[in-house]
Amino acid sequence: MKIALAQLNATVGDIPGNLEKIRAAVCEARTLGATLLVTPELAVCGYPPEDLLLREDFLADCEEAVAALARECAGVTVVVGHPQRAAGRRYNAASVLQNGRVAAQYFKHALPNYTVFDEERYFASGDAPCVFEIGGVHFGINICEDTWGAEGAVAALPQPHGAGPHFGVNIGPGAVLATAPHAARAAGAQVLLALNASPYHTRQKASRHEVICKRARETGLPVVYVNLVGGQDELVFDGASFVVDAQGDVTHELPRFEEALGIVELDGIAPRRGAIAPPQSQEAEVYAALKLGVQDYIGKNGFPGALLGLSGGIDSALTLAIAADALGAGRVRAVMMPSQYTAGMSVEDARRQAEAMGVRLDEIAIKPMYDAFTGALAPAFKGLAEDTTEENLQSRIRGTLLMALSNKTGAIVLTTGNKSEMGTGYATLYGDMAGGFAVLKDINKLLVYRLSNYRNSLGAVIPQRVIDRPPSAELRPDQTDQDSLPPYETLDAIMEAYVERDMRPADIVALGYAQADVERVIRLIRLSEYKRRQAPVGIRVTPRGFGKDWRYPITNRYRPRFA
Repeated sequence: MKIALAQLNATVGDIPGNLEKIRAAVCEARTLGATLLVTPELAVCGYPPEDLLLREDFLADCEEAVAALARECAGVTVVVGHPQRAAGRRYNAASVLQNGRVAAQYFKHALPNYTVFDEERYFASGDAPCVFEIGGVHFGINICEDTWGAEGAVAALPQPHGAGPHFGVNIGPGAVLATAPHAARAAGAQVLLALNASPYHTRQKASRHEVICKRARETGLPVVYVNLVGGQDELVFDGASFVVDAQGDVTHELPRFEEALGIVELDGIAPRRGAIAPPQSQEAEVYAALKLGVQDYIGKNGFPGALLGLSGGIDSALTLAIAADALGAGRVRAVMMPSQYTAGMSVEDARRQAEAMGVRLDEIAIKPMYDAFTGALAPAFKGLAEDTTEENLQSRIRGTLLMALSNKTGAIVLTTGNKSEMGTGYATLYGDMAGGFAVLKDINKLLVYRLSNYRNSLGAVIPQRVIDRPPSAELRPDQTDQDSLPPYETLDAIMEAYVERDMRPADIVALGYAQADVERVIRLIRLSEYKRRQAPVGIRVTPRGFGKDWRYPITNRYRPRFA
């Protein structure tokens, strides 16, 4: 028997478009001789549909789409994910489409409600297994969190600094944390089908493999794990669908960050070994995630292209490289806006990169506008010394110019700030934060350097001088970032411990960091919350980005203790 894994890039709300993708996968599966096709979680409507699920018309359209699909799938059994109403409640469902009808339905048991997930807001929990038969083989269905159970929440908890995933939680003697796979086996399942919409972060793949392989060994069931792919606002789904045998060994794995249809052959109920996508470095993974995030955000929202300020610094250089690789050079426009403080090498390096990548570069000097603003403000500023006000004014002039070009052309402005800057507020509201999409929002400064070197290893486009020179906002003479921030090696480590792992300040100090640095970084993070609430949406690649899974109050008098 052949099973087809349809790793699809669904678009939230595009029910007709998603249905066309499923139909195409059914046709391809039929051509390849598959008798069963499995789609990702909520493939009909895309994931996460959020408050669309509160609309009765949306739910009705999804249900009509499933009924229509069932009538068109002759010759192939399809397991498709979708929302479903039943007995006055909403469910995260999977339907088995056989012989022109919905032959069976499964309602997701375990609803994640942590990090970026809030399914308890929308869905009720199912409690019944679903097992169906094809050619003498009995298949059970689980949906995403069902295979994780309580371990999903455990995996989302902070781990010790540098530690990978490991799950050792037990509740009572011999307790089973994920009950749904065992319920499927008890109902007669011989193979488990797992529909997933599991978003990417840098430690997620290892967690998935560890948990699913553990489930297979616990239940004695092979597991077919089918995952969504594509960008949806700040989330990126990486695909990487895979199959494990009953011994918990991976037998197949599909590529990451691209649509694919994989075929798995069963000998009885045992999957034959097949192709396994080669591993990637973390830099290659993250770069691919950022490209896909940019491509889908701009493509799915209908923007004709993107534009950004190219300063001659490393953040804008990396953003330009990602944008051009994602969209093609012809859909990207860069703007160099030098001031009286911009170094000649910055202008030269911006020109060199734009030429190397084939991107249009416009140059608009901002000193005349700066002089006009400061002249107009001079009476109001009389007797007051220059400070960051004048620095921020330069940034806001640049933001105004970029937004004007965006209005005129329809292209979206990509902001270029990184996570280190967003965390500490080293950014200007309505200045360099002005824009529609923040490509590097979840990329700390050290990773910016690693990604820049990785991109150049594929073909040098970022001038080496941009990577080598000390970073600077160039808003005053001889300025460097380290005038205002701790060294990035220190800053990024403290931020990761505090933001991504929820470590106590005293425990961060115990890692070897100076208490003064820890206090300073935490204070900057707290003071900058109001800025981050006004920042554009950006791509999440870490276990905890500033956005869906960072929800701190702006008005907040809590001060963490150091003892």
